[in-house]
Amino acid sequence: MGRICISCLLPASWHFSISPVGCLRILNTNLRQIIVISILAVTVSLLYFSVVIIRNKYGRLSRDKKFQRYLARVTDIEATDTNNPNVNYGIVVDCGSSGSRIFVYCWPRHNGNPHDLLDIRQMRDKNRKPVVMKIKPGISEFATFPEKVSDYISPLLHFAAEHVPRAKHKETPLYILCTAGMRILPESQQKAILEDLLTDIPVHFDFLFSDSHAEVISGKQEGVYAWIGINFVLGRFEHIEDDDEAVVEVNIPGSESSEAILRKRTAGILDMGGVSTQIAYEVPKTVSFASSQQEEIAKNLLAEFNLGCDVHQTEHVYRVYVATFLGFGGNAARQRYEDRIFANTLQKNRLLGKQTGLTPDTPYLDPCLPLDIKDEIQQNGQTMYLRGTGDFGLCRETIQPFMNKTNETQTSLNGIYQPPIHFQNSEFYGFSEFYYCTEDVLRMGGDYNAAKFTKAAKDYCATKWSILRERFDRGLYASHADLHRLKYQCFKSAWMFEVFHRGFSFPVNYKNLKTALQVYDKEVQWTLGAILYRTRFLPLRDIQQEIFRASHAHWRGFSFVYNHYLFSGCFLVVLLSILLYLLRLQRIHRRMLRNGSVATLWMEEGLPAQKMAGTL
Repeated sequence: MGRICISCLLPASWHFSISPVGCLRILNTNLRQIIVISILAVTVSLLYFSVVIIRNKYGRLSRDKKFQRYLARVTDIEATDTNNPNVNYGIVVDCGSSGSRIFVYCWPRHNGNPHDLLDIRQMRDKNRKPVVMKIKPGISEFATFPEKVSDYISPLLHFAAEHVPRAKHKETPLYILCTAGMRILPESQQKAILEDLLTDIPVHFDFLFSDSHAEVISGKQEGVYAWIGINFVLGRFEHIEDDDEAVVEVNIPGSESSEAILRKRTAGILDMGGVSTQIAYEVPKTVSFASSQQEEIAKNLLAEFNLGCDVHQTEHVYRVYVATFLGFGGNAARQRYEDRIFANTLQKNRLLGKQTGLTPDTPYLDPCLPLDIKDEIQQNGQTMYLRGTGDFGLCRETIQPFMNKTNETQTSLNGIYQPPIHFQNSEFYGFSEFYYCTEDVLRMGGDYNAAKFTKAAKDYCATKWSILRERFDRGLYASHADLHRLKYQCFKSAWMFEVFHRGFSFPVNYKNLKTALQVYDKEVQWTLGAILYRTRFLPLRDIQQEIFRASHAHWRGFSFVYNHYLFSGCFLVVLLSILLYLLRLQRIHRRMLRNGSVATLWMEEGLPAQKMAGTL
């Protein structure tokens, strides 16, 4: 006779069985084992898929967060929300030699993490245009009447006051930083100009403006600020997130005995203007010097600074080499070259009795001008006539002595000290003339290749001037390229090549130079680096509160993961406990059934129940 046993998840006394005639005993041991194994398999599967889903979710959120940060850098063109009370503002006035420009920057509230920098970006007005204004002339023009300087700069400050919300004026720092034009003035005139600014501006404006906020900065400071601005926009001060990111080992300045750390590789900058050339790059390793004199010179060229919010945190301590070379800009170099030509040619004419360059029929043959072009040099009422021969190789040889290289180790232009560069693990950006030389005419801006550049420059120099003019008239060159660019492109190409490879000793097979006018389609000014450096300690006023908030935000972000693991583990433990309990009840139930069958058998034989129990 078949028997169906029904067991509820209740005390053992509640178990019962039904035995209809002809019914199969379907809940046998093998089937129960299959059911138990199936339940366990389903539980493990659910746990596994929940882990996979959570991992994918948070991994995707992390990738999305990184993409959003990158997108914010690249497409930062939205108008600034001036109604947001959590947005802070800062103002920098760049007082240059030819004029003064004001830049308004903004940033959201700092997250309180001392390892993160302020997310500073340029403020944009309702039309999404950068909040920038320029006036002329340069502030140095007021050296003889400094009492008019505050009136001169007032339009710039009124412009900024109109864009920064009124409620934010008192907490908005204002920095007035003067560069090349002011550096050449006597210290007494510099002091008079700055005193007028410090006296009058607080009377008419409520910006945060202290005595240290107006100063004449050195070329070294300007170079450091430019380096900071470029690397900030490139995201090189952020934490390492991908294994394929370029990194570098760094000996933190001041703690050389400690173990080197790994962080993102920063980019060096090369900037060749009209008058000077500047180079700036990080020196990650502790440097050695060939002599005590070289060490003393290096102290003026190496800058060590902490970009972090906390001076005790060394994660953002950098050692940067900055050198500025006056007279090595493109236009100044051409002037020096022409002065040398004029003096040497006149001396040779006197010694040899020749008339080279003194008449159009006997011009000086200049290898650094395009083929067959005619040019003139005017000096002291005399005229020297030139005609281009377009010999790029000879032009390079002619200008090599202008590098003023020495035989001393670790030196560059003018014999100035230069720390070694790890060329295999470095990256540089070339601005101004580095970009114009490669892009305006040769159309090769971007990734620099010495062999291709040399061939293109050589072909350009050897092309007749009449053909170059025809191409210019047809609009084959960059829109902002003019006849002056065409005339001196040959010389400037040779000058850029020699400064880069011979002056700064970059190998001709160096592949990591990018010539650029902008970074992520934005013109990066040194003022960005200045505001970033000078406001780095602002978050300290509420950093403890922000760290507290950040820690709770971190827990909220990941508590779901931990709670889910905890719930799954508890569920599994409870399920296993129930299964073990059921198996134990089943064994008890079987024993009771077996004992009951034996008792029935003895009763059928006529034995008393007490004796039956005793025999058991």
